[in-house]
Amino acid sequence: MQISKGVEWAAHAAAMMIGLPEGRGLKAEALACYHEVPTAYMAKQLQALSKAGIVQSSRGAHGGYRLAKLATEITLWDITAAIEGRGPAFRCTEIRQNGPCGLKRKNCKSPCHIAASFAVAEAAFRDSLKAVTLADLGMQVVRDSTQEHLLNVMGWLGEEAVPLSGTSS
Repeated sequence: MQISKGVEWAAHAAAMMIGLPEGRGLKAEALACYHEVPTAYMAKQLQALSKAGIVQSSRGAHGGYRLAKLATEITLWDITAAIEGRGPAFRCTEIRQNGPCGLKRKNCKSPCHIAASFAVAEAAFRDSLKAVTLADLGMQVVRDSTQEHLLNVMGWLGEEAVPLSGTSS
């Protein structure tokens, strides 16, 4: 299974928003610049997070993004689903019914064993992502970073965080 760059970028952007003071947000351009990624693509990921209710957006001169919920309420699965969708990664097309020795539809009385195995693995994958919150990640960053790095990040946030006008989802 390959997860798109958009999931990585969205997760990093959301993690940056943990440190925002009340009433302030980050512009898509600032997040894109910080991570050295294309602004249009970062904006696309932020729009998906907004549509999923993970971030709030505010438009205009005083526009930007901030978390719509507490970091303890947002999981890596929420972010992944917002970007990739909630549908299954594996889609069985019943090819066991194809070819010269294909099974007749009436003989396929149990689910395809391959599809069932992928479903079990995907459920474990999703459960694993559901167990990790943005708050968990934030605590790991704080624990693993040097004081100098944390001060640099907080300084950057202080410079780039903009006061938000009314927010919209």
